[in-house]
Amino acid sequence: MPSELERFRLERFLAELRGKRGRGTELISLYIPAGRPISDVMNVLRSEYSAASNIKDRTTRHHVLDALTTVMQRLKLFRVTPPNGLVIFAGYVAGDAPGDESLEIHVLEPPEKLRVWLYRCDSRFYTEILEDMIAVKEVYGLIVVDRGEAAFGLLKGKSLEVVKEIESGVPRKHRAGGQSARRFERIIEQLVHEFYKRVGDYANRIFSNVPDLKGIIVGGPGPAKEEFLKGDYLHYQLKEKVLGVFDIGYSGEAGIYELVKRAEELLRDVQYVREREAMNEFLYHLARDTGLATYGEEEVRRMLQIGAVRLLLISEKLEKVRVYYRCRACGFESEVTVEEGAVVKCSKCGSNDLEITGKITMVEELARLAEQSGAEVIIVSTETSEGKELYRVFGGVAAILRFRL
Repeated sequence: MPSELERFRLERFLAELRGKRGRGTELISLYIPAGRPISDVMNVLRSEYSAASNIKDRTTRHHVLDALTTVMQRLKLFRVTPPNGLVIFAGYVAGDAPGDESLEIHVLEPPEKLRVWLYRCDSRFYTEILEDMIAVKEVYGLIVVDRGEAAFGLLKGKSLEVVKEIESGVPRKHRAGGQSARRFERIIEQLVHEFYKRVGDYANRIFSNVPDLKGIIVGGPGPAKEEFLKGDYLHYQLKEKVLGVFDIGYSGEAGIYELVKRAEELLRDVQYVREREAMNEFLYHLARDTGLATYGEEEVRRMLQIGAVRLLLISEKLEKVRVYYRCRACGFESEVTVEEGAVVKCSKCGSNDLEITGKITMVEELARLAEQSGAEVIIVSTETSEGKELYRVFGGVAAILRFRL
């Protein structure tokens, strides 16, 4: 499986590809499975080249033939297909103005072993196979239950969703004594039994339709969770997936969030939990002024450059880019971080007559510095309150250091 950073990079790349369009059906998507001989692929492409020579529209014919030629030239660089296979996207991508098209080619080895062959010529690139590879498939079901209410949740990757909340309608205990109290208790127990059946029905409906359900975690503030599990309310196949039962202080939606926190040991590999743990560690060091927490682009970059960062936290919403330029007016060379699409001016003379010598997203720049120094990188979503705080309060960049400086 790809690492978190590799997944993030591929997600962004595929998002860019999805937005590209061709003038006609002239964008080539080629998926070569692991083990397929390059010579076989070349034979197929030569056949496609012959067929494309008969396309009536002159521009489309020219674009398709150019793209096929470029793909075959790239394939000549490979003696054998890479271990995971090979994916190539090529074609003339339409620009903003009519007739403004440019030939692009992208070659990559997929993150998992590719087992399907695909050649497609369309007005868009076919990215679905790669998207399925990086999709988070493991899902955990969450049930919080007490005698008053129940809640159901799904934890998948960075996302925690409260799917359903229900109330029991079971009245509180009867204060009167004697036969009346005993009869009332029997009525309550029957109502509780009916409520547990409803909880089981909802759980069966919600979780049985999840194809990649890895496990179910159950919690609650009282003995109701044990009563529910001991009964035959949950389908036996779901009952076998119960990974743990936890005492928590809340029920309902608040209980779902608390249950995830209490079950962190079970869910340590889930991205939602890893992100929260990392952010909480950063906030811990910041609040106690241990000297091991820092934030902000410039300070974090400086710490990365001297190899002091152990864990780099970057918000997935960070859209800034690092631009390298030479000013044509005064000859000054420098670099600056700006929002994507912003006008860059010389920091020395203020001229906007610049030669852009390089550009990289801030996420990629900081991630490369982290990789060079052996720091771990976590891309933090804004699905949690901690993730929102990283983006809004700390500028989307923070770090935990190896040592105090």
